[in-house]
Amino acid sequence: MQKFGGTSVATYEEREKVVEKVREGLAQGFKLVVVVSAMGRKGAPYATDTLVELAQAVGAEKRLNPRELDLLMSCGEIISAVVMAQTLKTAGIKAVAISGGQAGIITDQNYNNAGIIEVKPENMVKLLQAEEVVVVAGFQGVTKEGEVTTLGRGGSDTTAVALGVALNAEEVEIFTDVDGVMTADPRMVPEARPLKIMTYSEVCEMAHLGAKVVHPRAVEIARAARIPLRIRSTFSIEEGTLITDGSSLATVEIKGDKVVTGLAHIPNVARVNLISEKNLNQEGMALSVFQLMADAKISVDMIQVSPDRISFIVDEERFEDVLAVLKETKLTIDAEKGYAKVAVVGAGMRGVPGVMARVISGLYRAGIPIMQTTDSHTNIACLVKKTEMSKAMRALHEEFDLGE
Repeated sequence: MQKFGGTSVATYEEREKVVEKVREGLAQGFKLVVVVSAMGRKGAPYATDTLVELAQAVGAEKRLNPRELDLLMSCGEIISAVVMAQTLKTAGIKAVAISGGQAGIITDQNYNNAGIIEVKPENMVKLLQAEEVVVVAGFQGVTKEGEVTTLGRGGSDTTAVALGVALNAEEVEIFTDVDGVMTADPRMVPEARPLKIMTYSEVCEMAHLGAKVVHPRAVEIARAARIPLRIRSTFSIEEGTLITDGSSLATVEIKGDKVVTGLAHIPNVARVNLISEKNLNQEGMALSVFQLMADAKISVDMIQVSPDRISFIVDEERFEDVLAVLKETKLTIDAEKGYAKVAVVGAGMRGVPGVMARVISGLYRAGIPIMQTTDSHTNIACLVKKTEMSKAMRALHEEFDLGE
């Protein structure tokens, strides 16, 4: 099972690189299903965002109906699948393009962010038995009534893994424009390096904390079925990052002090403090605050509640909405934009003392104030000023020797 993102299929030259990866898989004796995203990113002629803008330009004051929006958004991947199948045929490889519905992906009716109910792989099995490379349009499926739906952010990753589970694939390879999951964003940390192996939980944590290599929903499906994932570059021969359940970690040399595997970050967040002279728990205000956020569909993170204070962060895009909603509480509001969340991630930190001390030490030596923290068994996250984000990432990368 191979999945190629939009940057891998956007041009003729890039699609030729895809042909090389397909030949590589066939040479190893595999029957291949190839899942593709829409061609290119926003601004490219057949990118999903471009198609949506085309429709929105007609009667711009009206929002597109969710059902018709899904019908439109599915087109980018279908175009990509047909073009990729034709490219493979031109290269002498038997191939056929099919939609997500034709691949047997059945979803619920939650347009624009549908969930997969089941996969009926009979059609794909028949095509694979005919020695075809099956090129599937990612990001989409159909309801039981035959209505076209899309799977939301990361939908093509989800498509690939769901089909891999249905077909009992040996491995799902997700091809992108980087050599695997990196220890940190190389644009901020030049010393960042690709990781050879990670656990499902580590990749999920990094994805939730801002890393954009693979969608966490796809990783969760793979973990449930225990199907290995491999993140690779379309444009290099590197093996990339293997994501597994940890049973094969013994095959990789791991230093005893490598409790942190990698770093992740989320920029552009706002910090909100709500202050009261009364006991917020006894007054029931904590419940009221978070119910207001839920009713307004505002996601909150890094939550801390004490008798006289409630603190959390939100996406800066919802900052004004938050202020408007919280006026109802009559609490003192101390809120500000310009923050970022940086986090260290590693399955090896579970139960290991001193990790937080090293996080604080690394940031302290770099002169970076910590505004707030949260943690779990596999990550420690710190809120810092956005202007200090890159500096904080470099400091933590050095503190935990991730460049070695």
